[in-house]
Amino acid sequence: MGARLNRVSGGAQSVRFRNVAKTVTPGYKVVYPNREKPASRLTRLAVAVTLLASAAVLLLVTVGGWSKLQGFKGVSLVWSLAYVVMAFYIFARWSRGLLPIASALAMLLFVVAVVAGLGVTGTSWFDRNHFGFGAPETIFGGRGLNPSLLGFLTVLLVPVQALLIFFAMVGFIQAWNVETEVPDDDLSRRGGTSATPHRGAPATT
Repeated sequence: MGARLNRVSGGAQSVRFRNVAKTVTPGYKVVYPNREKPASRLTRLAVAVTLLASAAVLLLVTVGGWSKLQGFKGVSLVWSLAYVVMAFYIFARWSRGLLPIASALAMLLFVVAVVAGLGVTGTSWFDRNHFGFGAPETIFGGRGLNPSLLGFLTVLLVPVQALLIFFAMVGFIQAWNVETEVPDDDLSRRGGTSATPHRGAPATT
């Protein structure tokens, strides 16, 4: 949910959350103290990196094994795009509300990767190294990745999704959306940067 500072009568400021306005004491600024903690910054980075890593691995499997995927082609492309978009909003705008969504998608992909990697419901990528199986083709029609590599990438998704679930839940607990008012004088003494609200950053989930 986005937030912005607006001037109101009497010299006070208000922070507007969609249709709800919150008055800010004159001479104070709204800040997000939990966002300034090293642990929060590290968690935000970890979530973004695991999201991008997940999207990259998923794209490699999709593009490299396109011809052998069964009904998962479009879904995996959309899934990868969703991960990239969430990585941007979480890293650039501290979007805490996307953390449980990322965790839910990671849980689902975790199950899919386990099933596909073990070949529970059919042939796994590793089985396609045996005689009688055709080589996969890419989305562009050329020869795809080696089945063993595709199998490794599929299995790799399992620990990556586990990490994504962990970091997303840690980030959610850190409460990046908590805000407080700080006097302008304090901001000046700190250099005016650490407590300044991020432009366009969401103040709540």
